[in-house]
Amino acid sequence: MPTHVYLLVLLNPQLIDAHSFNIVAIIWIAIGVGVLPLTLFVTAPFGRHASQKFGPQFANRLGWILMESPAIWFFSWVFFSGVHAGTPAAWFLWGLWMVHYLHRGVIYPIRIRTRGKQMPVLVIAMAFFFQIVNGYLNGVALSSLGLKYTSSWFSQPVFWIGLMLFATGVAVNLKADDTLLNLRKHGETGYRIPQGRLFDKISCPNFLGEIVQWTGWAVMCWNLAALSFAVWTFANLVPRALAHHRWYQQNLDEYPSERKAIFPGLL
Repeated sequence: MPTHVYLLVLLNPQLIDAHSFNIVAIIWIAIGVGVLPLTLFVTAPFGRHASQKFGPQFANRLGWILMESPAIWFFSWVFFSGVHAGTPAAWFLWGLWMVHYLHRGVIYPIRIRTRGKQMPVLVIAMAFFFQIVNGYLNGVALSSLGLKYTSSWFSQPVFWIGLMLFATGVAVNLKADDTLLNLRKHGETGYRIPQGRLFDKISCPNFLGEIVQWTGWAVMCWNLAALSFAVWTFANLVPRALAHHRWYQQNLDEYPSERKAIFPGLL
């Protein structure tokens, strides 16, 4: 297919057919699986792993908002371009997505204490690109190809199983984020050992919560685009949790030796 035709399909998501879409989604899943070994050895250089070796830097808070923003505006544009955007279950799923990303892309970066911190422009660009692809795939799956998301979808077992997983993941993630954000008082610097709930078992319950959440999304939506998001979440957050865990062990002398990185009792 000529390049200009691919561009036309991108600009008008209704033009893509289910077969071609599924091929693209499978390729994206394969890339996510292939990224996993890379992320095990190369830790994204922001936050506690910040490094000047990855090129120009940008303000951390604004960078966070910028790199997450396509998940709000681009996903919504793709979604509302679809012929099935008005179906009840599609509306509900769009709402869940938007609530998450309004928090993750706006509220959370406003809350983080990040004065003076920066992140590489490269990281922002890569995350921005991911959100474009991820938003496109999930938006198309829910609306342009989302014929099944009528009121009857609310009676499907996969919907309720997925919703319970999604809600559990959100609860774990929000509680963990709140614990981390309140570790230091205003004006304090440095890192403290988080305590309580899942933090007594693992170093990164916030990442575990996101993995459970987007696994629930994959079950609830039951399409390849949602599955690709779950795969990419796992490929990104498991290696980052391992890197966080090593950092804690190396930099905090009293860090509990019995804690695992992300899966209690396992890893």
